[in-house]
Amino acid sequence: MNIFVKKILPMLLGVLLLGGTLAGAAVPMPEFSLSSAVDGKTVHSDSFKGKVLLVTFFATWCPPCRQEIPTLIQLHKDLGPKGFSVLGLSVDEGGGGIVAKLIEQEKINYPVLMSDSSTPNKFGGVAGIPTSFLVNRKGNVVKRYPGFVPHKLLQRDIEALLQ
Repeated sequence: MNIFVKKILPMLLGVLLLGGTLAGAAVPMPEFSLSSAVDGKTVHSDSFKGKVLLVTFFATWCPPCRQEIPTLIQLHKDLGPKGFSVLGLSVDEGGGGIVAKLIEQEKINYPVLMSDSSTPNKFGGVAGIPTSFLVNRKGNVVKRYPGFVPHKLLQRDIEALLQ
């Protein structure tokens, strides 16, 4: 029962609350203060107020996560001037060194932070990676994407929020 309450119940509640459609119930994005994978500086969730945000939990060793990187780079480049940002949250253990190498190797143009153990739970649980959350300008999570997401779907959903 304890594992159900700690792990499964928050995940189920997150799925129910986020619905899977833009019309579903919106919940406030949780607050966080996390270290940048590049320079170790602390970045607070308030830094993204007023932006449409795609928060993606990933790891350097995850093939679907790495497959998404070119799409995320392109979305950040194309839609950034309209008030959009991708935010990568690495669940890699062992520090930001390996993540910083990936950022340099892939020429990642969006902020990447090192997730702590509590942040995935604050988002309603992350059962697998990649898992992404779309946040509107008001700071509410309006959609959850478990697994790899095609570029066209992400672009459509993001552009709908930028209108």
